[in-house]
Amino acid sequence: MSLFRKKSIEALIHESGKTGAALKKDLGAFDLTMLGIGAIIGTGVFVLTGVAAAKHAGPSLVLSFILSGLACVFAALCYAEFASTVPVSGSAYTYSYAAFGEIIAWILGWDLILEYGVAASAVAAGWSGYFQGLLSGFGIELPKALTSAYDPAKGTFIDLPAILIVLFITLLLTQGVKKSARFNAVMVVIKVAVILLFIAVGAWYVKPENWTPFMPFGFSGVAAGAATVFFAYLGFDAVSTAAEEVRNPQRNMPIGIIASLAICTLLYIVVSLILTGIVPYDQLGVKNPVAFALNYIHQDWVAGFISIGAITGITTVLLVMLYAQTRLFYAISRDGLLPKLFAKVSERKQTPIINSWVTGVGVSFFSGVVPLNKLAELTNIGTLFAFMMVSIGILVLRKTEPNLKRSFTVPFVPWIPLASVAFCGYLALQLPATTWISFASWLLIGLVIYFLYGRKHSALNEHANVEKQAG
Repeated sequence: MSLFRKKSIEALIHESGKTGAALKKDLGAFDLTMLGIGAIIGTGVFVLTGVAAAKHAGPSLVLSFILSGLACVFAALCYAEFASTVPVSGSAYTYSYAAFGEIIAWILGWDLILEYGVAASAVAAGWSGYFQGLLSGFGIELPKALTSAYDPAKGTFIDLPAILIVLFITLLLTQGVKKSARFNAVMVVIKVAVILLFIAVGAWYVKPENWTPFMPFGFSGVAAGAATVFFAYLGFDAVSTAAEEVRNPQRNMPIGIIASLAICTLLYIVVSLILTGIVPYDQLGVKNPVAFALNYIHQDWVAGFISIGAITGITTVLLVMLYAQTRLFYAISRDGLLPKLFAKVSERKQTPIINSWVTGVGVSFFSGVVPLNKLAELTNIGTLFAFMMVSIGILVLRKTEPNLKRSFTVPFVPWIPLASVAFCGYLALQLPATTWISFASWLLIGLVIYFLYGRKHSALNEHANVEKQAG
């Protein structure tokens, strides 16, 4: 049963300040909300909306966003309870250590490494594409060999802009969480302003006849669209990785998680309605649907601003994903399941600098050299799996720790956690079989690492050995 050995919540909280220098508590509710919006609004609204409308949902794309949003709202409430009760780095990994035990916690941690790492690499590649587009607008063209991942047939060998943006964000993250949060907040204000500009201009060009037929592919199209645009909501869970660096986490964590999700869902619904109202849905299968819609109504000057909004939007997603990855490594390493190197914190900066650079170099390699088309699909299934486990964890802890002090509680238990599991499970079933096979293979690799390294070096294992020797 040592596979399912648990950490008490008291022990998790006590250990959070014990490993060398502690992380600096520098974030408030506003910072967390901005981190959430920074992580959520990016490629989802600027890229995926068009493809989802053209291929899956048509004008009923708005229902796809609502369906995905519901799955996320139910999961967000569960995250908010955990984040306020266990204000420790590590997100779903840490929560699972308390609710299910070590082996399930490791599986969740390994799953989140996939989510954040692959998402960050894919987002960096997307950023590179938009940035090169902006440069070409000024007549600047990079050498072909440096414009994309390794593909000799196309004459590309390395994606230099993707590598440089990852290394720049990594440098920023090592300067302290407050500086990173300020940079993120400025970028978020710019991209939200750009989206509001699109809404303000586009609303005048909506033709209600473009919303007919409203559901051209039936409800199955709405469901497939929801599974596709679910990528647009990835990121609010990354807010929970910041718990150890938050002032008054019991109050501020639920505000940050729920407020960021609510704001983004509202923006997504309005944008999808206007987008499908301006352009017939079958013409939206393009990489830049928002800018395309503005060109369609001859508002080219606004389309230029949209490109700037897309670049800032994708920059903040990258920042939050890299941040979440470093804090996840920090939490797992502190528990001994990964080398202790990842848990070292700089005395001066109060950030895990070595961890940040190892993460940054790794992500820059994958984004710059490895084509990530297929790997990006794994991000969705990894996130859905984490959402379901966190929701089940709420039910388990309500049973095993009924007297635990909870600053925020999920209402209507067990129905909301069960609804979260049902919605997320349904969306996961919409994903292709190849994605499931790849995901299972990734988890299998994780189990091999756990049994070869993690189980032996686990802090709980070392603690048990000390007790044995003392006995």
